[in-house]
Amino acid sequence: MFFNSKKYRIEAEKNRKQSLTRGPSMCNMISLGLLASFAPTRQLLKLFPLKLDDQSQTQRPLPADQIPVIYFHGFRGGDYTTNVMVHQALVDQQKSDYLKVTIDLLGHCQLTGCWTNDHHPIVQVVFRQRIAGIYATDYYLSRLLPVLKRQYGFDHYDGVAHSIACPALIRTEMRVASKRQFPHLHRCAMIAGPFNGVTYLGDIPNVNALTDKGRPSAMNLHYLYLLLRRKRFNPAIAVLNIYGNVLDNTNTDSFISVVSAKSIRYILAPYSHSYHEVEIRGAAADHSWMHDNPFVIDIIDQFLGLK
Repeated sequence: MFFNSKKYRIEAEKNRKQSLTRGPSMCNMISLGLLASFAPTRQLLKLFPLKLDDQSQTQRPLPADQIPVIYFHGFRGGDYTTNVMVHQALVDQQKSDYLKVTIDLLGHCQLTGCWTNDHHPIVQVVFRQRIAGIYATDYYLSRLLPVLKRQYGFDHYDGVAHSIACPALIRTEMRVASKRQFPHLHRCAMIAGPFNGVTYLGDIPNVNALTDKGRPSAMNLHYLYLLLRRKRFNPAIAVLNIYGNVLDNTNTDSFISVVSAKSIRYILAPYSHSYHEVEIRGAAADHSWMHDNPFVIDIIDQFLGLK
């Protein structure tokens, strides 16, 4: 029997495409997440060209002024993080189709579902290596956003982010402010963002405080990065910041302190088109529950003009 090289190539390619639907190992997530977190090692990941596996449908014709709503999950999150928000947005818009994007740190990007031809297509993003901090998530965005722009031709998008994706979204927007190949934020809705540290990882409950002007007394390096680049934030962007306080005397949402979550106001409020803050209190304010909280979702959908 002769070796059928064509059949082998087809089967290998099919298995590679399907592999994006299976969760990676813990070793894979940690090692690639660390590589993406540091500038020198990040160059190793850039050696892998981006491979687009488009299994999606596109409703045509596409209007010229589309502003998609893109949902991003945080550290150790996944599609389950944003599922409730995505499906409520579909209900509010009275449609059933949305695009799902799965991307890994080696440049494999899979599109499934449907890009709709209405004014606000819904897009759910899943980071395959989900153990990714702010810098790794920023790297994800730097690879993904230009691909989506080339694929669908939009210039601006509305971002909905949870947890670590919140500061990463702001960091990316500031970093690529002058780059035309990137789509840019139009509206930004953030839930439980750790802008100045995570509880017990650089932010001890009830130790740091906001000054009268809203600046945190102690600032970590990433907060300083955003602060020094605040003038790069486009003044046309509208911002919604939702944070939680479970009222257990820690002044946190169980993971993120109120001070850390509110600290972004000092950076963005003077430079954004509009800035709104909403505090959620009690059991419903838990960090891992807020993205499914109906009240939070209703506020976001009204802010985005979806209802």
